[in-house]
This record gives sequence, C-alpha cells and structure tokens, in this order.
Amino acid sequence: AHIWSFKISQLKEPVLKKLCEVLDRSSSKGWRKLGQIAGSERRFKVSSEDIEMCSLKVLELEGSPSRMLLRLMGERGCTTGHLMDYLQTLGNSEAVQCLKPSALQILIQPQSVALIAGHNLRLSCHAVGKSPVQYQWFKSKEEVPNSFSPDLLISPVHPKDTGFYICRVNSGDAFEFSQWAQVDSYHSVEGRLKLVIQPQSQRLHVGETLQLECGAMGRPIPRYQWHRNGVPIPNATKRKLTVRQFIQMGSPPPPPPPTATDKVALLIGNLSYKNHPQLKAPMVDVYDLTNLLRQLNFKVVSLLDLTESEMRNAVDEFLLLLHKGVYGLLYYAGHGYENYGNSFMVPVDAPNPYRSANCLCVQSILKLMQEKETGLNVFLLDMCRKRNIHDETTPNIVLRVTANIVFGYATCQDAEAFELSSSGFTNGVFVKFLKKRLLDDEKITVVLDRVAEDMGQFDATKGKQALEIRSSLSERRALTDPILPGDSADLAHAHSRQWAKAHDLPESMSLNFDCGAQIKLGFAAEFSNVLVIYTHIIKKPEDMSFCQAHVTDFSQDLDVDPKEMNRETPEETGIYLLSSSLPQHCLYTRLSSLQKLREELVFTVCLQGTFSAMDNDPVHWTKSINIGKPLIARLDLHRAMRRNSCLQTCMMPHSPSHSPCHSPGPEHHLQLHHVLHQAQDYNRLSPQHHYLEAHERLQGAVGSCGDSHCENLSQCNYEPMYDSSGVLSSSPGRPSIPIEASDDINELQTVFINSLQLQQQ
Repeated sequence: AHIWSFKISQLKEPVLKKLCEVLDRSSSKGWRKLGQIAGSERRFKVSSEDIEMCSLKVLELEGSPSRMLLRLMGERGCTTGHLMDYLQTLGNSEAVQCLKPSALQILIQPQSVALIAGHNLRLSCHAVGKSPVQYQWFKSKEEVPNSFSPDLLISPVHPKDTGFYICRVNSGDAFEFSQWAQVDSYHSVEGRLKLVIQPQSQRLHVGETLQLECGAMGRPIPRYQWHRNGVPIPNATKRKLTVRQFIQMGSPPPPPPPTATDKVALLIGNLSYKNHPQLKAPMVDVYDLTNLLRQLNFKVVSLLDLTESEMRNAVDEFLLLLHKGVYGLLYYAGHGYENYGNSFMVPVDAPNPYRSANCLCVQSILKLMQEKETGLNVFLLDMCRKRNIHDETTPNIVLRVTANIVFGYATCQDAEAFELSSSGFTNGVFVKFLKKRLLDDEKITVVLDRVAEDMGQFDATKGKQALEIRSSLSERRALTDPILPGDSADLAHAHSRQWAKAHDLPESMSLNFDCGAQIKLGFAAEFSNVLVIYTHIIKKPEDMSFCQAHVTDFSQDLDVDPKEMNRETPEETGIYLLSSSLPQHCLYTRLSSLQKLREELVFTVCLQGTFSAMDNDPVHWTKSINIGKPLIARLDLHRAMRRNSCLQTCMMPHSPSHSPCHSPGPEHHLQLHHVLHQAQDYNRLSPQHHYLEAHERLQGAVGSCGDSHCENLSQCNYEPMYDSSGVLSSSPGRPSIPIEASDDINELQTVFINSLQLQQQ
C-alpha cells in the first residue's frame, strides 16, 4: 500500500516518459479518456477546459498532453494509487504495466534546502525493493563517512557543508541513484529573515561587467528569477547574475523587449500539380521548417498539395488564430507568380494557363491579418516572381500603414529560384540556408539579411538567385520573442483548441485473429495531412508457416495507389522524412491528402497465412477498422469556401499610399515572385520527361556544392524553374528552358562542363 501512496510528481522520469508516450498515442484508451474518468469522480476536478488545455500541447515541439494532464492531477492530490485505479478502469494494459513496481524503487527523494548555519540538516531518501535495501550518501563524488541510513543528518550545519548531495540505493543486484539535492548554508543573521543576501547597487564604467547576488533560505530551496525594469531576464534563474555589456551612465532604461500574445504558423508545400510541372523540394522544406518553428513555440500546421478551396479554407483556419499581438507566419513553397505588385500562390488544381481567380493573393491574406491587429506578419515565399502573361487583372488591396510586415522572397523580382535535384530529397536553395539561421535570437530582418549573405556566397546560384527582403518593421521583433498572453487569451485558447485537432493521431492497437495471430497496427504523422500506417506481426501460431498482414479498402477520397501500399521499407511507399523514427520490420502505407476525407476513415486489415497441414494453401482473415477523422481531416478543409474567405478581398480598390512599404510609389509595392521548382521524381517521369531532364542537367546553375547531402556533382545539380507559363517543350529534341534565362545557358553549360573536368581530375 505504501508504494501507491506517493505523488505522481515523484514518478521517476523514465517511468513518466514511457507512460506519457503510451497515453499520447492512444485515443479511446488514452490521456483524454483518462482525464474524463478522473473528472467523473470530481475528486481531482479535471474539467473539460483542463482537457482542452492539455490538447494544445500537441502544438509544441515534443509537447505531451498526457504529461500536462498528469501534472494537473498531481497538483490536485492524485497519488500513483489513484492513477493505477484509473488506468485499470481505462483498460490500457500497456499503461498499467508502466506503473507496476520494479525490483527497486525510490519513493522519497532528497529535497534541496537553504538554511542558516548552526541549524540541523536532514536529507531523506527512502526506497523499497524485493530484498533488503542499503544506502550510501555522497557529497559530489566523495562518500559521506558513516552515512548508511535513509536519513542523512548534519548537526549543526556549517557553510562548508554547502554543496550537492546524492544517495545510492542497493537492493540485491539492483541499484538506483536518487536525484541531486542542493544544500546552501548561510551565516547566522539577526531576526527571522527569508532573504539573507540582498543585491547591492553599483556604479560601473562603460564596458565593465555587472555582478549581482541574491540569497534566500527556505525549504524547499528557493527559486530565483532576475528582472530588469520589471521584465524577466531570460535564463537568469541562479543566485548570481552576470551582465557583460556596455552601460550608458545616466541614460533612461531601455523599453521592455517585444513579446507576442501567441505565435502561429501555416506552412503549405505544393508539389503534385495536375496541369503543371511536378516539384520535389517543398516537401522537405515544409518538414524542416515545421520542426524549427515548433522549437520557437509556434503553433504549426503543415500541409502538402492543396487545391484552391483547400488552400482558402486552410488560410481561414489560420486567420482564426490571429488576434491582437499575435505573431503570424505563412510559408509557401510551390508555383506562383507576381503581377502589378501582387503575389499569387498557385493551388495544385489550377488550370493551364491559370489566372488570379484560380490562385490565392498574398496581399489579400495580409489585409485580413492586419485587421486582426497582429504584432508581426511574416511571409516567407519560396516561389518564382515571374509575370503571368495570361493574367491581365489588377486586383487592388487596401493595406493599412502598419510597422509589422516582413516579406522574405526566395528570389528577386522577375527572377527564378532553384531547388536541389538529386537521387534523394533535399531542400531548395532558400530553405537550405534559412534553416541554419531561423533559430537565431535576432530581429527577423537581421536573420533574413544573414540568409541573403549566405545565399550570395553560394557558387551554384551566385548571380542567378538572391533573397529579397521587404520590411516595414520598426521594432526589434524576433521569432524568438517570448509569449505573454494578452486580453484575448480566452478567445485565442478556444481557437487553438480547434487548431490542435489537426494533430490528433489515432490510437495504436493490437488485433487478435481467430487463427491465433496477433497484429500491431500503428500510426505516425509526417505532416498535418499525411498519415503513416504500419503493421507488424506480434505473434503467429506455431503451425503457421507463413503470416503477413496488410491494409486495404481505403476511401476513394484519398486516391491511394495500391502499388505503393504495404511496402517493406518506408522509402518504397514515399516515406522519406520519418523513416528513421518508425519501427522496423513492418509493412508501411502512406496516406496523403487527408484533407479530402469526407467521412470517417474506415479500412480493412487483411491477414494472410498458410499452414503446412493444409498443403500451404493461403487462408485469409479480415477485420474492419474505423479510426475516425485523423489529423487535418477533422477540420473539413474539403468543404465549400466560406463566405469570409480571402477570395472576397481580391477586387478591393487599392491606394498606393496604403502600401506597407517605405516608399509610396507603385514601383515599391510589396512584390512577390513565382518560383517554379523543377526537381522531378525520376521514377515517375515519362520517357519524354527523362529525356528533357537529361538536357536540363546541362542548363542548371551548377557550382561547387557544399551541401552535406551531395556525394558528387553528377548526383547533385541545381536546376532553374519553369517560366510562368509552366509549359514543357513538346519537341523531344528541345529542352524546356525559361525564356528569360536563355542568355545565360552557354555560361551555365560551361560551368557544368568545367566542374566535371575538375571532378575527373
């Protein structure tokens, strides 16, 4: 009974981590159901609002709804005994197994303490095991003499006893170390004071180092947080504070650093165009940026291959998360163009030729973002900026004069961009350098300036592609700025719950078949609209000579190619980015375009086996599985466009004086380019495409490539994008070359040939 009486917070980190992993990946028997069971008894007051707050953790890098729920339950008095009861009611045997006691468990950990010299010190460490338990205390790496009991007593304590203590516990062959306990000891002071060392005012010369110290006593040991002008200093959580910077004597205190009320990002990568050249790099670019932005505490949804209506609905969902002070970031990679200062993103279902009515106007989205009074609007557009000769419309958008807009264009006006073409999947040129700088704690324009400098030193595209930055940002706003919720926190929380639905994964499950075989069915998310399903044989009857399980009968909405399902390696089914994190020895299936799913996802798991007693004739068993609407399917992006869609702003009158750029002239409007990435998936090209691609290798801007993915130049070429018409040459002997770049072909071809000659040497 004693084992189950300690608090959830006392669970060892490996146990807690494993338990959270089990509960996070479950749905019907996962953390959400656990919270409902705990809340139904009203003992620990787990409300529906608490559960929704936990669900938002999926939007954070390595965020765990289960860990948040267990922390809340622990703070309200829930013990491991209560938790075990709830898990048994839940029926999650794997989670129950996580809590079962091991051969040796530390139940009471020593706690850090600060106290006045002359008082008595007691550190406690209690453990249980299958055999008698032995203890040994250490101070740092040295054994404390004669310290073999669960309690370490020092009476009286002296300043020399300050340090870190740990206890080693043995039970038979098993041993564990307790957590470290910090002991601070101060000289006696008069009166009953909690703060024993006060920071002292100092006068310093410019350039000198400021050192401050604050000391407090208490049990448990006090925590520290230094502030400057009322604003917390990041990472200043120790007793001593050292500030190495110039100090201007007599100058007024600087304004507090900028903060965001929230940070949200929508990342769209369009690759599989129906009427235009296929792309490759956007998938890798979106994947990498998703992971980086989540490290910056952005709520991120990443989507591939969206139609026009799906793009508009995704933008509408994105806009719902914006309110006063929010940092909003939109990244787009795919086909696009720019006409008359307005930029257009091309959906995968756009006709050939396409016009503005078929595309999304970036400035229209910016106008809607401004109406939300956002703190920062960042647009990173990895697309060409060619003029569309088929589109003569001039949509005008009235933009407010606000100092919070940053555009990062992958290429300059009327120029093309490049993406890396190789046997594998790699980044486009823009993201290749952007991802190295994105986490820098600098003003966003400074970060982009450094990316531009890096790109300018890249031989392969020097003189061919240059990053262009348009900004009206007058404050030092950075993507690393902390989040301080504002007055709209409740509204933002409600909208974030909707956004979090796009990250709910189905529960992994074990399927038992009548023949005695057991199959594990697991799920992983590659993107917000790409689901990976894997099957694995857990157990098969001894008399079964062959056993295999596969998935089939998916909804026609998903348009899954049977030839690319149930493959033995992730790469064979198109899973390139998650392959290292998936379990091995499974059959893998990749389901993309989940946003097209109109009903709950129902499919069949088919088990095929042979028995030697039956002359090895195959026998089949099937089970129907319903996993609801996974990931982005819950947001129903397939529906008709909303009344308030960004489409409605495209024809608004425009006044040049309302442009967010510094100069009011029409030639200085915020402008975009259209980057048509031309990296082809060679395995899926027609013979004509193979022929064209061979010629285009000689046309690409090839230089000394320093990318770690590159093995040699023959496998790693940079290719220019198609022009805005997006038309491939119909003549088998004529390569497809952007007309605007034709003057440079001889030079590029010479560079390529010279590089090969150098390689051969």
